[in-house]
Amino acid sequence: MLRQVLHAGLRTSFHALGRFVASHPVFFASAPVLLSILLGASFSRYRVEENVESLLAPKHSLAKIEGNLVDSLFPVNRSKHALYSDLQTPGRYGRVIITTRKGSVLDPVHLDAILKLHRRIYQMQVTVPATGFNSFNYSFSYLCLPDDKNVCIIDDIIRAMEEIQSARSSNRSIPVLRYPITQLADGRQAYIGHQLGGVQGWGAAGAMRAQGTGVRGEGVRSARALQLTYYLQARGGLMDRVASQWEKAFCAELRHFAELHPKLGLYPSTSSSLRTDFQFSSVLARRPLLASLGVCGVLVILCCSMRDCVRSKPWLGLLALLSITLSGLTAAGILNLTGATYNSTYLGIPFVMLGHGLFGSFEMLSSWRRTREDQHVKERVASVFEDVMLRFSGSTMIHLMTLGLAASPLTNMEAVRLFCRTAALAVTISYVYILSFYSSCLVFTGYLETGYRHGCFCRRVPKPDRLDSKPAWYRCLMYTRYQDETQVTNPPHGIGHTHTPNPDLTHTHPNSHTVNNPGMRGHSHVANSTHPHPHTHSTASTDPHPQDSHLLLGCVRRCYGDWITNTYVKPFVVLLYLVYISFGLMGFLQVTQGSDPSALVAMDTATVLYTRAQQRYFSSYSPVIGFYIYESAPYWNGSVQRDLLEYAKGFQRISWLEAYLNYLSDRNQSTSLPRENFTHTLRHSFLREPQFAHFADDIIFAERGQGEEPDVAASRIFLVAKTTENKREEMSVLLDTLRRLSLTSRVRFLIFNPSFVYLDRYAAAVSSPLRHSLLAVLFLLGLSSLAVVEPLVSVWLGLTLLSVQFGVLGFMTLWGVELDCMSVLCLISALGHSADCSGPLLCGFAAGRGESRTRWVRVALERHGVPSLQTLICYSAALVPVGSIRSNLTRTLFRCLTLTAGCSALHTLAFLPTLLTFLPPSKSRGHGPGGEGQRQEVECVEMNDSTRVVDQITTV
Repeated sequence: MLRQVLHAGLRTSFHALGRFVASHPVFFASAPVLLSILLGASFSRYRVEENVESLLAPKHSLAKIEGNLVDSLFPVNRSKHALYSDLQTPGRYGRVIITTRKGSVLDPVHLDAILKLHRRIYQMQVTVPATGFNSFNYSFSYLCLPDDKNVCIIDDIIRAMEEIQSARSSNRSIPVLRYPITQLADGRQAYIGHQLGGVQGWGAAGAMRAQGTGVRGEGVRSARALQLTYYLQARGGLMDRVASQWEKAFCAELRHFAELHPKLGLYPSTSSSLRTDFQFSSVLARRPLLASLGVCGVLVILCCSMRDCVRSKPWLGLLALLSITLSGLTAAGILNLTGATYNSTYLGIPFVMLGHGLFGSFEMLSSWRRTREDQHVKERVASVFEDVMLRFSGSTMIHLMTLGLAASPLTNMEAVRLFCRTAALAVTISYVYILSFYSSCLVFTGYLETGYRHGCFCRRVPKPDRLDSKPAWYRCLMYTRYQDETQVTNPPHGIGHTHTPNPDLTHTHPNSHTVNNPGMRGHSHVANSTHPHPHTHSTASTDPHPQDSHLLLGCVRRCYGDWITNTYVKPFVVLLYLVYISFGLMGFLQVTQGSDPSALVAMDTATVLYTRAQQRYFSSYSPVIGFYIYESAPYWNGSVQRDLLEYAKGFQRISWLEAYLNYLSDRNQSTSLPRENFTHTLRHSFLREPQFAHFADDIIFAERGQGEEPDVAASRIFLVAKTTENKREEMSVLLDTLRRLSLTSRVRFLIFNPSFVYLDRYAAAVSSPLRHSLLAVLFLLGLSSLAVVEPLVSVWLGLTLLSVQFGVLGFMTLWGVELDCMSVLCLISALGHSADCSGPLLCGFAAGRGESRTRWVRVALERHGVPSLQTLICYSAALVPVGSIRSNLTRTLFRCLTLTAGCSALHTLAFLPTLLTFLPPSKSRGHGPGGEGQRQEVECVEMNDSTRVVDQITTV
């Protein structure tokens, strides 16, 4: 009873809203246009997001806290001897991987070319500002990070190559270059595993066998790749601009050098490469998005067209697309005025709006065609609102619930949160514009239809007697059916044009006929008021003018509805569903997380090419991992020393502690010295040796009292692990293992690498918004089943959403899509899209009473399956141009949205119509033909509209 009261109240409200919109169509048509134009003028404030790491990395993670602690203890500017290119992440840098087409980078000709490139980069100058009297030239020596001798810090491999070149020019023996740890001319040991790639050694089969001590490696015979990094300082706004210009000049110099040396392959990367290439997807998508709009416009026109030129509404389809475009422009204007920034993930928002907006417009058009044509336009629009807006509002609520919860502070991924917040705003505005702009356009086209004007040319169509003298092509173009033909052809009692705008409260009986128009409730009288459901004959059962039906409606009514509910077809559909679940489960068990930011940038860009080269030549070893002891520890204690050596066992390492202990052993001193002696020898003997002086960057001393030796307050060592092809997965496992070890260790330590920011809690950060949105939808459906929606409808809709989500997740994995932020955004939007398609079908089926399940499945397919099919056709066609964009981000978007449309179509048009024929809810309520509960009813209805009063019609 509560559900019926709420339904009646909501439908009455929407009926009044429909009459109000139909009474003021000019205002509701012009206000959205003016508002969109005013807000669209705010694009002068358009800004692009600069910090990609804040978008793609988990917002709250332990790795970010650890990174801040590391930067405070060991900032980049503190390093005065060596920098590790994959450990430090300064504000600005230039990086290049150099490969050879043939031979080794250590061959004399290639080595000389590489050193020549290094000198050109070192001497390269940029002018800031570009013109004017205040312009200055800045070179790398001015921008670089200096060492303790005020000389730029360069990669150790450059020093090694200069030693090799000097030995060759002076006819001396060439020093042996070892890998991954080599010894330089000054006696210092340097790790070059991240600077030299594709290495083959002198050992058996060219395999690299690192020594157990981690001090030396196998001699290098050849190397296919070399990586150089140039660090820049960005002190203030001016220096940041200079560094930015230097990065651009760096890339230009490399392009010019590559043209002069075709035997070398150069793959540059700078601090701004990821941001530029990530946002470049938006630039590449401009023309394909316009093509999507054009393709969708053509199909929308076709979907709204009929043979009857008066009842055909092609312009209404374009106006629906215009309504969605205006809502997008309004949402963009609001974002600009609020200071929001844009990023390439927003490319998915137009498709969220498109699917939802087309669903509402096609549902309203379908309901319009079921209204009685002899009613006034205002009454027809009010009936459309009463019939459609409750379902459309419900699907909008599902969209807002899923997107709103994913946009809440519970979401740890900034890109997901911003996308869902913007999408929720766009969906809300689209809903308002459908209610206002599109509805007023429906009013205008309704007046054209009432005046028998052509749906395309707006010209009045002549009557049949005047068309007889016209040519055949003109008669075909101007074909329509006049009302006087309807009165002659239609059976009595208005069966052919009975509108049932309230299917939830309608009880159809095959032997009873009633004219039911809720738009005229004030003038109706039900003879048998004890029966709660007036009996109405469905318009879907008889169509006196089948040639006037829409093409898709005719196919569903005459062919597909009978075929999909055929007894011999049902087993094959059930079998198809089992195959669907099986493949979805197979893909679900293989889901992998995609934490690599380069998987979200445009193809064939510097970031992608650089990443491919790095994975090909530098995948033998992991990035350099910093092992930071951030509290004072008794390093002189033998057990602490053994623990630290045990932690680093199995890694390639650069460790001051290990080198110091070996230093003490070589001098026949005990490693378990008292604290004062241990620290005194470390400061005044070990760190003053030239080959060990660089370890001063790795130790922080804290002063004690007067005359006492300081403590070692913090220190660091560098670890490198041997890896295979699954480098990121192994790094994630290594991170978890060392973190668990830090919880039980007596020495307080942490490990950090900049890539950990993307790996740490990435799986939880990506999957939690999807999980929260799915739980929110299920909670909303469960809550609404208590008062608004029938419980079985909520159950079926919840199961459908789970099934669609499961299928999209499984099939996208089989299609090669990883679970990253873009695919999760598509999965969140898939909840609302599948609810748009399947929700009206389930409501239409559950609302029917009497007759058979098969009968009501066919009726639901005719009334709601056809609008869903039209939406899916236009939506899928709009996705086709997106698949041609050369971008990893849009490729993920295209695949996920295509799977969403396909899985939703399967459930709406195949699985649900078949399963509903033999699963609850039941349709036999004692009203079957010839049953004992059959009764005879008499109903008198006085129909009144604004044009005339119709006589009372009595139906038995």
